[in-house]
Amino acid sequence: MTSTPTTPTSSPASSPTASGARPPRFGLLRGRDFRLLWIGESASSLGSAVTGVALPLVAVTTLDASAFVVSVLAAATWLPWLVIGLPAGAWVDRLSRRTVMLVADYVSMAAFLSVPITAALGLLTTVQLIAVALVAGTAKVFFATAYRAYLPSLVQEKDLLEANAKLQGGEQVANLAGPGAAGLVAQLFTAVGGLLVDAASFAVSALCLHGVRHREVVEKAPRRRLRSEIREGLRTVVGDPLLRGNMLYGCLANLALTGYSSLLVVFLVGDVGLSPATTGVLIAVTSLGGVIGAFAARPLAARVGSARAYLIGKALLPPTGLFIACADQGVLLVLFAVASIVIVAGVVAGNVLFSGFVQSYVPATLIGRVSTSSQVVNFGAMPLGALLAGTLAVTLSVRAALWVMLGVFALSGLILLATPLRRMRDLPTGRMEPPATH
Repeated sequence: MTSTPTTPTSSPASSPTASGARPPRFGLLRGRDFRLLWIGESASSLGSAVTGVALPLVAVTTLDASAFVVSVLAAATWLPWLVIGLPAGAWVDRLSRRTVMLVADYVSMAAFLSVPITAALGLLTTVQLIAVALVAGTAKVFFATAYRAYLPSLVQEKDLLEANAKLQGGEQVANLAGPGAAGLVAQLFTAVGGLLVDAASFAVSALCLHGVRHREVVEKAPRRRLRSEIREGLRTVVGDPLLRGNMLYGCLANLALTGYSSLLVVFLVGDVGLSPATTGVLIAVTSLGGVIGAFAARPLAARVGSARAYLIGKALLPPTGLFIACADQGVLLVLFAVASIVIVAGVVAGNVLFSGFVQSYVPATLIGRVSTSSQVVNFGAMPLGALLAGTLAVTLSVRAALWVMLGVFALSGLILLATPLRRMRDLPTGRMEPPATH
């Protein structure tokens, strides 16, 4: 049975962190459990932002890797979504989401610690860097899936938009600081040292999760074969026009953005001629768009409607990214920064709005599988985007590859304009009707 947007129903999730009126100034951050989750996620995001610059810098400056090798490194980070994404969603729906997140934190911490250890021994290779990216990417699959399924049990349904905005805001502030920190660490010490920051961030995330008192109740649905549970998640996404449209858009947009970002450090250092420290600072400045998008999502949705605000961020702003490929020394770097800020703001604002919608729309027993069904398509396109960009960079040039990737991103919003979203003011509220099981 296909699923379509339904009329509002009342099914708020129970909340251990808030009841009654929320303090207007700090909102959910006044609640201990949500505050710990926010601190842990912000710390982990800071480390990941450092690694996003430090890992390719290690490959380029320490191991003298080519642009294609750097693109393979980026592809390895996202390949696990293709390999294990679908069963991960079914497993997460069966398990304690908090426990899954803790295990993922510890695995990631160990993976990133291995790099400075082998570098100190003179044994570091590009093969190890790719292996670390694969292991950390696998842990990320489980963490991201469990995290999205855990949040609706931690806060009330009416607070999901605020919760996602605050978590995205913390992540984007971390993205603002992380690349600059990575460049500074690389300039003062070595790029390898930046990975120690990421390992420490996962330790902070794990400590915060240990401090969260809330234990979600895992709803015990009848246990079926793993293949049947995976099929149910896929059928839910494919059968709903809003979930399906967002998934297809995300596939094309992520392919393009990953291809672009996999070459960004090589482009700024090699083609534009910036130092590692300046590169880190410039990438950090572009992350300001994420902070703007996270905090603008709610007021924009209140003013024009959540569906329209989502379309503005995801369909109308991406063409400005074409200016990024014009970057060069001097004033053109300003154009690069402004265009980057605009597209990042649009992407993050759209993510905040759609994440809250999905968490309040999809039944709790399905949310892990629905999340990974979409993400396997969305994130599965990322390694393909990185490899495509690397191939174009070798065949043509790095700048030409950026033009192609950003052009594809500019056109990706047409997918959303072909969905029912174009006729909506707001995204639907209330729970969808789950598909019939067979």
